[in-house]
Amino acid sequence: MKIAIPKETHHGEQRVALAPEACKKLVKAGFTVAVEAGAGESAFFPDDAYRQVGAGVESDGAQLLGSADFVLKVNPPTAGGASGRDEVAWMRPGTLLLASIMPVRNLDVVRALAGRQVTAFSTDAIPRISRAQAMDTLSSMANIAGYKGVLIAATELNKYFPMLMTAAGMVPPAKVFVIGAAVAGLQAIATAKRLGANVSATDVRPEVKEQIESVGGKYVGIELKESAVAGGGYAKELSEEDQARQRELLVEQCAAVDVVITTALIGGIFAPKLLDRKIVSSMRKGSVIVDLAADGGGNCELSRPGETVVEEGVTIVAPLNLASTMPTHASLLFSRNVTAFLMAFAEGGKFNLDLGDEIQEGALITHEGEVRHARTKEALEKSAGGIAVQ
Repeated sequence: MKIAIPKETHHGEQRVALAPEACKKLVKAGFTVAVEAGAGESAFFPDDAYRQVGAGVESDGAQLLGSADFVLKVNPPTAGGASGRDEVAWMRPGTLLLASIMPVRNLDVVRALAGRQVTAFSTDAIPRISRAQAMDTLSSMANIAGYKGVLIAATELNKYFPMLMTAAGMVPPAKVFVIGAAVAGLQAIATAKRLGANVSATDVRPEVKEQIESVGGKYVGIELKESAVAGGGYAKELSEEDQARQRELLVEQCAAVDVVITTALIGGIFAPKLLDRKIVSSMRKGSVIVDLAADGGGNCELSRPGETVVEEGVTIVAPLNLASTMPTHASLLFSRNVTAFLMAFAEGGKFNLDLGDEIQEGALITHEGEVRHARTKEALEKSAGGIAVQ
C-alpha cells in the first residue's frame, strides 16, 4: 500500500503530515511511502532526510496523489482548483485520506470528497477514548497553542511577567486570567506560571478545578444550574441563566488582571463570544487579550482573526494556526499521532478498513460517495445547497 504525503499549501502553513522518523516506522511495517518534493522543508525536514529512511520523493503532486492508496495531510485537501491544485480531483475513487479536515468548518471540501468517493477520516473527529489517546492531534496542537499564546502575551504586555527584586525596588508579578481549561488552557496556565505570573483560570466544567490547581493556577468559577459537559472532554453551550452568571464572573476577573487568554470552544469547534466591548472597556489600559479561539471565530467580539488590534486601550491578539509557528515539533507530534492511527490497523503493509471499529467509525467523514459523520450531515442539511446524505 502506497502512502503519499503532499506538500501543504494553505496560506502560512509550515507543517508536514509525516516526519522522517515516522516514515522509517511505516516503511519497516511494509508500507511504501512517498513524499512530495519540498513537503518537509518549512518544518526543517529536507528531502534527503526522507530518502535516508526509505521514502520516495516525487516532484509531481498530481501524479503522487493519483498513485496513492492512502493520503496523509495536515490540512483539508484543496478542491476546485482555484489555487492551481485540485487535490481531491487528483485522488482516485476509493483512496483513503487522513487529515485534520474540520468537516463542519469545511463543508465544500466534504462535498468534493464525497463526490470523488474518497474514504476520508478526520483526525479532529477521532473519539477521545483511552485506545485513541496517541492519535489525538487536537491535543497535540492545542498544547503548542497554549504555550505559544502565553509567549505572545508576554511580548505584548508592557510589564514583566515575574516578580523581580531590583536595586530600584520590587516589581510585582503580572496577573493572568485563562478562560477555558482544556489542553490549550492548561498549557497556558502552566506556561504563565513558569514565567512567574500570578495565574487564575475558569472553566464551565467544575470538575477541572483540580487540573487547574495541579499546574499552578487558582480556580474561579460559578455553580452551574445545568451541566456544561458535552462528553469527550468538550463543553457545550450554557443555558441563558448560567451565561448571565458567567458574564458577571468574567467582568469581575477581567477588570482585575493584566492578561486574559481565551481558549473556549463548544464541542471543540466553534468559539462562543464571551468578551464583549463592555468587558474589554472595563479592563486596565495597556492590558492584553490573546484569543486562542480565533480559528473558531474568536471568544472576543472585538477580535479580528489573524490580526492584532487595540480597542479601548487593550491590545487584542487573535492568532491563527499557532501550531504552524513551531513547525518542527508540531509536525513531529502530528506525525506521531497519524502514525499511531495507521499502525493500529496495519497488517502486512496494508491498512485494514474496519468501519465497525469505534475509532474508524467515529473519525469517518465520507465513504462510497456518502457523508457518514452525523454532525457534518446535519451541517450540510442546514447549509444552502446541501447535498443529499444517507
